[in-house]
Amino acid sequence: MADTRHDHEPSELGPMDVRVRALESILVDKGYVEPAALDEIVEAYETRIGPHLGAQAVARAWTDPEFDARLTADATSALAEMDIGGRQSEHVVAVHNAAGVHNLVVCTLCSCYPWAVLGIPPAWYKSSAYRSRAVLEPRAVLAEFGTELPPETRIRVWDSTAEVRYLVVPRRPEGTDGWDAARLSTLVSRDSMVGVREANAPA
Repeated sequence: MADTRHDHEPSELGPMDVRVRALESILVDKGYVEPAALDEIVEAYETRIGPHLGAQAVARAWTDPEFDARLTADATSALAEMDIGGRQSEHVVAVHNAAGVHNLVVCTLCSCYPWAVLGIPPAWYKSSAYRSRAVLEPRAVLAEFGTELPPETRIRVWDSTAEVRYLVVPRRPEGTDGWDAARLSTLVSRDSMVGVREANAPA
């Protein structure tokens, strides 16, 4: 009798990816969404929308005190000045790191995130481990990202919701006097705007 078994390579997709693919297939099959529309949305977040937008806003805040004041007072409106924003970032609050204060953003309920400012959230941000440990032991979580803070530094943890999303404005690195906003933006990473890392030091 012929052996009808087939050898298959193990799937490289994680459990969440498999669920997303299955849901997408169902929605397409039922005619609720168009594959081309989905592709366009994904392409937008991967190319046109992303952490480079948030980095530009942070760099402008570092170099323009008046803009920084507007960002602090009403981040949503300030970001709109730069054509940054959208449905996913209607209510953005900017929180500033300072001497003795470090901000960390999490969503304990699901994975609320300022997509239009930072792009697609990283997998670790959506993980249950990060969502719980960022609140319970933020200093340990930061250390795992390589962020070692002085014992006296106060860590503020901000819990994102469907109504409010947070943008961390990291501290401007030393040794950047005279840099313009475009050059400064290269030092601002997505992780620093979530708060798990500080802004990169100049090479």
